[in-house]
Amino acid sequence: MLTSVQSRPSPWPHRLAVALALVTFPLIWVGGLVTTYDAGMAVPDWPGTYGYNLLRYPWQTWIAGPWDLFIEHGHRLLGALTGFLSIALVAVVLTVDRRRWVVFASAGALVLVILQGILGGARVLLDERLIALVHGCVGPLFFAYLAGLVVATSRWWDHATHLRTEAGNRYARSAWMLAGVAYIQLFLGALLRHVPLTSAPALFRAALFMHLIVAAALTFHVTTVAWRLRTLPTEAHGLRGPALIATALMMLQIALGLATYVAKYAFPAWLNDYAFAANFIIQEKSLGQSLITTAHVANGSLILFVSVVLAFRATRLFHVGQAASLPRHKTQGDKLAACRYTVRAAA
Repeated sequence: MLTSVQSRPSPWPHRLAVALALVTFPLIWVGGLVTTYDAGMAVPDWPGTYGYNLLRYPWQTWIAGPWDLFIEHGHRLLGALTGFLSIALVAVVLTVDRRRWVVFASAGALVLVILQGILGGARVLLDERLIALVHGCVGPLFFAYLAGLVVATSRWWDHATHLRTEAGNRYARSAWMLAGVAYIQLFLGALLRHVPLTSAPALFRAALFMHLIVAAALTFHVTTVAWRLRTLPTEAHGLRGPALIATALMMLQIALGLATYVAKYAFPAWLNDYAFAANFIIQEKSLGQSLITTAHVANGSLILFVSVVLAFRATRLFHVGQAASLPRHKTQGDKLAACRYTVRAAA
């Protein structure tokens, strides 16, 4: 009787991918605070901080310093931590994961981190709002990229069973479309937050109008993806959770979007007959305004992250060949042994 000597895939690539995602989310949050408080130039030099090495800047000055310095330098420290974790991820994947595409994917994450760091530095050195806009768009893109790595390095990926159904193919396409719309919405939100102060009011109104249209489209796509779960076979595991989470996050995003508009631009004029609207006073850069606005930005990145997780899982279930769903093995001999064992069992 032939047996297969299989080695359990190392959990460290997945652990590092998850750790990287967990660090990137607060990095996006703090980056949103930097934009909200217009603190991008709180530290005028780069890559150092007021002449110090980034990691050797006196923590007393940072902690007890002005708020804009605190969030800007904290943003840089989180970025450095993200870079170190990206290097560790590449090193571990090269050591324990034999899949070439995962090796290239982990290297791609490191390239994105380096690009984002360069954009952040260019934003400081050149003091350009356009670079700040690009910087604000690459951050969520990197976060979404990590969602794919988290799925690809997970145990779920190794044990997923391929299902050949036309409904599944349609579902995978819908999931990818959802991820695309979510990123377009993030881009429009970043455009709203980085509209040049000297631009015509019509530009802001056009960006806001497009943001609202795409918000409606995103809500429709989230609802559709969740509703289409009922058309999938019961063996399609791992999709219900992300779909329901995306729906809940979308409902929260709508509430945060309305709250952000009120916090920044007051209630609509037609509500001025009511006391709560007439007496409302906008407090620019207040704690409440900054938290609501930044939560809206960060929650949008979460929607994108969950959408990519859903898209990768759906693609794994419905578009990947059966042979690709075999567990990872340490050597080519182990793969051959597993194949022989499978043929023998089928016979």
